[in-house]
Formats: sequence, structure tokens, C-alpha cells
Amino acid sequence: MSRFLFVVPPLTGHINPVVGVAAELAGRGHRVAWACSDPALVRRLAGQDAGAGAEVFACAGAPDGTRPPELRGPEALRFLWEWYLLPLAEAMAPGVRAAVGEFRPDVVVADQQAFAGALVAERLGVPWATSATTSAEFTDPLAGLPKVREWLAERLALLRASVGDPAGRADPRFSPRLVLAFSAPELAGPADGVRWVGPSVAARPAGAGFPWEWLDAGRTTVLVTLGTANADVGARFLDVCVQALRERADRVQGVVVDPGGTLRTPGGDKDVLIVPSVPQLALLERGVGAVVCHAGHNTVCEALWHGVPLVVAPIRDDQPVVAGQVAEAGAGVRVRFGRVGARRLGAALDAVLDGPGHRAAAERIGAAFRAAGGSPTAADHLEELARELS
Repeated sequence: MSRFLFVVPPLTGHINPVVGVAAELAGRGHRVAWACSDPALVRRLAGQDAGAGAEVFACAGAPDGTRPPELRGPEALRFLWEWYLLPLAEAMAPGVRAAVGEFRPDVVVADQQAFAGALVAERLGVPWATSATTSAEFTDPLAGLPKVREWLAERLALLRASVGDPAGRADPRFSPRLVLAFSAPELAGPADGVRWVGPSVAARPAGAGFPWEWLDAGRTTVLVTLGTANADVGARFLDVCVQALRERADRVQGVVVDPGGTLRTPGGDKDVLIVPSVPQLALLERGVGAVVCHAGHNTVCEALWHGVPLVVAPIRDDQPVVAGQVAEAGAGVRVRFGRVGARRLGAALDAVLDGPGHRAAAERIGAAFRAAGGSPTAADHLEELARELS
């Protein structure tokens, strides 16, 4: 049996997709370990069963810093790299080196934004695979930003000189041996050198306390969520969503996720339920007519896995790219996060709920996702890589 070390950033959307892969490998008898700056988060997301037998090695994290909520576009991207991703790699590197030395993995599985995993593996001569939890990097998002691209190349070179092999040439975001992409060409479009495995939709702890009895079988349920990292910017948009939902209360009921408690009417009523979190997969499986979201890759893929069309309102980072993929594939309608009003949002919601084309496209992509194989196929590729290197 082989040993696999998963190196992940302390971000829910980057850990959840590989939880199922790690559980699949562990179930086949392999040794699995994790390296992360938030071991408690890994343990919570993996759950007792998925994490059975796994070790979690602690790493240092990036310095505390809050991204100004008004940042958008290239400014937000540069802030993400300069104040989070690059410092995170520097901070994680010693812990990843210690984890590799103690666990002695056959393969390091490095998240595409946990550069320390790839660079430390490169420096120590350990084969590494890339876990691409978003497909945005495959579309060359910096194609129209040559100065940003040049700046990024310089910073990655400095990072490699610091924590990796100065003689190395591989981009730490793309392993030359194996890139696992948790999507499919039907949504993301074609990309060379990528193994499309579809979303890793694995069972996860659902938590307790969701009022399932509140759901009205006579109305269509609409889920509104901005993910786990946008609580500081969502108040206006969530207010707009609540207004649009109430205007359709004769046929629609809304579940609005408000983790930051920003809405003026917490708790909601018989038409709109406002909660800090939801068991998202369980709710989608129960039956949702549409999802309104920020175009976060995991939320989009989980909705499409269940054949649910979307209204996407991207905020920053990879979200505009993912929103473009959704609209291009016909699986949803894109609106402007900072400017959309209740009338425009309501029209978009009506379009995805009433127009059969969006649902048909969502179901087509969902079928492609399931055919791609998910966690078992990703585990197959990793096993194959380990065998080739043994």
C-alpha cells in the first residue's frame, strides 16, 4: 500500500473536494495524512469516518489580514496573492517539510493554492499531484493582464528560491505528473493535460437543527448562499434576494444563508427562512428548484450535480470565471453582484425556474459530472501514479 499526503489551505472549499478522495484511498488500505494550518477544520470536514486512520500535521498559517470588501477585479486578485497565498506558502513550508520527513509519503497531493505542497515536494524529490478545486486557472484568467502576470511570475520565482528547488521549472499550480480537476469539460471547457474527475460529492457531517418541517411541498424551494468566505460583503445582495423571494411567495419559498447575521429580519417567516448555515448537500438532495449564489466552484458544482440551475452573482477571485462557465453552458443566468436590484434578480430567478432550457443544461452537466467518476476515479489516478513510481 502507498502513502498519500494531502496539503491543503485552511479553506472549506479546498478541503471538501478531497475529503472523499482521502476517504476512498483510506478505504482501499492506503495510508493518508494531511498538512494544514487548521487541523481542527480538516478533522471537522473529514468527519470521523472519512478521517479514520489519517494523521493531520499542523503548519503555520498566513498572517492575519482582512481583504477590504470593496476590492474587485485585478486589485482583489493581487491582494489575494500578495497578502494571503504567497505568505501562506512561506508559512506552511516548514510544517510541510516536517510532515514529509515524518510521514514519508509516496505521493504529495497539493492543492492548487497550497504552493508549499508542490514546492517542498519538488525540493525533497517527492512526486506530487495537483488537486485543482476550481477550473478557473485552466482558462488563463490573466490573459488580459500582462503586468499582473509578470508580477506573479516574479513572485513565484522568489517563492521557489525560498522554499522549493531553485533549479525547478514546474508551475506549482500544475503538476507535470498529474492534475486532478474536480469538474468536467461540459462546464469548464477543454484543457490539455488535465484529468477531469467531476466533483467529489461525498457524504459530510450535516450538523443538526435544520427545520426540515418548515419546507412546504406545495412550493418550490430556492437556496440563496454566498459561501463561507463572503459574510462581510453580502448584506445588500441578500436583502435584494429576500425581496425578490417574497414577491414570489405564492409559488416559491426561500432558504437564505446569512452566516454574518447581516439581514435586518433574522430567522425569517413562512416564506423566507434565514439561517447561519445549511446542510447544503442534504438540502439539494431533498429537492431545490434553483440556487442563487456567488459562483463559488463547490456550490456551483454541487448544484449542477443535482441538476439544479443557478443564478450566479460573482464577487471576486475565480468567481467571474466560473459564472461565465455557467452562463456559457446555459445552466444559469449571471447578474451583477454589486448592482442587481430585486426586479432584475427576480427576472433571472423566473428564467431559471420557468425556462426548461436552463434545467436541461444543468441536468446534462450533472450527468457528465457523475460519469466522470468523482472520488473513486481520482483515487484510481493517484494509485496509478504511485504504482508508476514504485
